[in-house]
Amino acid sequence: MNICVYGASSTTIDKAFIEAGEILGEEMAKRNIGLVFGGGAAGLMGAVARGEHRFGGRIIGIAPNFFNVDGVLYEHCTEFIYPENMRERKMKMEELSDAFIITPGGIGTFDEFFEILTLKQLNRHNKPIAILNTNGYYDSLQKFIQNGIDNHFMNEECKKLYFISDSPAELLDYIEAYDPTETPISKFKDIPHN
Repeated sequence: MNICVYGASSTTIDKAFIEAGEILGEEMAKRNIGLVFGGGAAGLMGAVARGEHRFGGRIIGIAPNFFNVDGVLYEHCTEFIYPENMRERKMKMEELSDAFIITPGGIGTFDEFFEILTLKQLNRHNKPIAILNTNGYYDSLQKFIQNGIDNHFMNEECKKLYFISDSPAELLDYIEAYDPTETPISKFKDIPHN
């Protein structure tokens, strides 16, 4: 199994976020789960990769060549893929992954989360999506989504499209136990799957 992990590349975030990322990577490697990620050496991307590497896990980095400058990309990847652009990067990350974990991040991470969530809602995939809510980082996201539900912009069932926890182990337990038949995505949008 490979899990795509999205997350911050920032070097200025609190060390509690970095520690949680490293624990996630370590736990993935211990469970023989490979990492697919955006290839960055810093922030939560680097933290998860370091944790995975520490226990000998498989690491697939994916980033366009324009990121390939000193110190930006994680150097201990098992494999590195260089797509032409950011859109191809996201497509390759999705293609190579059996599940997705969103760790704390900024605009890029939000973009990746909402795209993969939208694709699930539209019945383009039925892979598990989990959110690592370190230090309550995504509490406001939960409120934001609930506001959309309360104002009838989305279905209450949409909250079942993902799982959220502050525990890396709980996220991985959820992913490993995930049964696609228990998440009937046809409830969310009536669009046939190819």
